[in-house]
Amino acid sequence: MTDQTTPMPCQTKSQLSEHDASDAVAPGDTSRASRNKRMRKLKSIARYVLALFLVMAGISHLSWARTSFRAQVPDWIPFDTDAIVLASGVLEIGLGAALLGVRNKRTGWLVGAFFVAVFPGNISQFVKHRDAFGLDTDTSRAIRLLFQPLLVAWAVWSTDDSQVASSKSDLSIEEVVAPPK
Repeated sequence: MTDQTTPMPCQTKSQLSEHDASDAVAPGDTSRASRNKRMRKLKSIARYVLALFLVMAGISHLSWARTSFRAQVPDWIPFDTDAIVLASGVLEIGLGAALLGVRNKRTGWLVGAFFVAVFPGNISQFVKHRDAFGLDTDTSRAIRLLFQPLLVAWAVWSTDDSQVASSKSDLSIEEVVAPPK
């Protein structure tokens, strides 16, 4: 059996497009371009992981953890608790999908704003001593409160490329999961 594919000739750096040449980094290269590329990749990975967390949390709002999420809805919210849980689940799925598809700072700020908007629910769970998600002590609920600002920072940082000096604003999912060349 013969292989019908023809190997592509090796391309030199001069044959690459200008955009590809800026991303071609030799192993061990500590140049600014290399650091920028690594930072873009790290931010892209962080953004994709956050997106997956949001999508999974949103799905859980609509299914297996629906009752637990009701424990977080503050009593002062003038709407049906279940409707709030369902709406926030749909919103989380949408925000997760946006992080996967739209690559800009505005998306990060929207996700961060969502985390700020649901923070009163986390506070309510702590103040009312409501058990949910294995948070059955005041200490565990208080620790969870400390992580909410980190989620906001994660959302904003992973979508902000202002510190990365490059013409390429982000990496695609294929570039993130591809093994190094």
